[in-house]
Amino acid sequence: MELLLVLATPLTGALLLAFLGAYRRAPEINVITSLATLGFAVLLVLRVIRHGPMMVGDEQFFVDPFNVFLIALTAFVGFTTAVFSRPYMRIEDERGRLTPVRLRLYHSMYQLFMASMLLALSTNNMGLLWVAMEAATLSTVLLVSLYRTRESIEAAWKYFILCGVGIALALFGTILLYVAAEGVLGHEGMRALLWTHLDAVKGQLEPTVVGLAFVFLLVGYGTKVGLAPLHNWLPDAHAEGPTPVSAVLSGLLLNVAMYAVVRCKVLADGAMHSLLPGRMLMAMGLLTTLLAAFFLWRQRDIKRLFGYSSIEHMGIITFAFGMGGPLANFAALLHMTVHSLTKSAIFFTAGHASQVAGTQRIDGIRGLLAVSPTVGWGLMLGTLAILGTPPFGVFASEYLVLTTAMREHPWAIPALLIALAVAFAGIFRHVQPMVFGDTNAKPLPHSPALLPVFVHLALVLMLGLYMPPALARWYRLAAHLIG
Repeated sequence: MELLLVLATPLTGALLLAFLGAYRRAPEINVITSLATLGFAVLLVLRVIRHGPMMVGDEQFFVDPFNVFLIALTAFVGFTTAVFSRPYMRIEDERGRLTPVRLRLYHSMYQLFMASMLLALSTNNMGLLWVAMEAATLSTVLLVSLYRTRESIEAAWKYFILCGVGIALALFGTILLYVAAEGVLGHEGMRALLWTHLDAVKGQLEPTVVGLAFVFLLVGYGTKVGLAPLHNWLPDAHAEGPTPVSAVLSGLLLNVAMYAVVRCKVLADGAMHSLLPGRMLMAMGLLTTLLAAFFLWRQRDIKRLFGYSSIEHMGIITFAFGMGGPLANFAALLHMTVHSLTKSAIFFTAGHASQVAGTQRIDGIRGLLAVSPTVGWGLMLGTLAILGTPPFGVFASEYLVLTTAMREHPWAIPALLIALAVAFAGIFRHVQPMVFGDTNAKPLPHSPALLPVFVHLALVLMLGLYMPPALARWYRLAAHLIG
């Protein structure tokens, strides 16, 4: 029942806001819908903690400690982003960047996007997972192009084409997975695509077909993760779409795509009895981290800057999952959590900073502490957190990744350290003058919603200083399930 409510609430909200999205109280409806989704997600978490993994809807939906924590994280960040978007979108409306039709489109597509991601996380059917990822792609295209400028439409088309190619490759990989399963589970028909059924017989699957399927699935879903060299859509989509969309893209969608990759890796590991799937993830993760770190130095747009930062961190997470093992998987799950919280908080402050300055260009944003101290401190603290400065949680997760790599794959340490150092210098050199210095900017007409920023950063700080035992057990159980 709880899972049904988690999925139905944002879908109902999307239908309601399709009619009332331009209404004066539409932002409040968006917030209430997101809060209800979060409440039902908490109930779902409690049920899984008490009773363990559960099947729903004739085994079409499956919840275990791995995906239930991502469902809770998705619902939480979705709610805080809805709170942030309330004053942000009103300022955009008053400045003439939006029309009633576009406001209706924004609010309805936001909830549809949330519903698609929650469906992708909870489905047990690999085919339905593909459908949910495609629905998330289509709803995001409409959100990225919301302003209808030449640049936003170009970014939306680039996102649609690149992710469309990627999702087509993932479809072919899903078909190959079914071909491999048919020989073992052929009598089950389309139920052979249920992940739990595949996991139960993964040792009997044809390794060559599963290996080929994994390549297509990795490239396909890896495109949505933002893995190099398939990352080009991500900085443009972040820069041209509304800031709340940037926050959920970095904080949520990348995690959902990473979840799909990891589920596929579990099957490939069991079928192939080989280290090759993990090595492929490590190689793509390391390449992505290095490439994104050096691109950070060239950026002139604040949202593109942090878009490349998201690519860098997804590379670290991919590398950690590629190493495998309980400790590396634990580090990857922790990094997914702290990155989602920190990066969404940074985009909240970056959005308000660009509204204060009237531009997204880095050289046009100066002296935030003078005109809006809360925005300035939020951006600086968020930057220090995402750069892995102790005692924030990002430092703890990156430390775990580095120490695990030092013990098991010491050859990767120089590349990882170079990437982290280049990224630290590249981001800090841009952010420091934006926060300090003189400015002629004027305060915002509405008070910015910065409570979500400091709530996120407080949680990230807590995870760096102290991890509740229940949460640690949760991460360990999820890391064990991944294998």
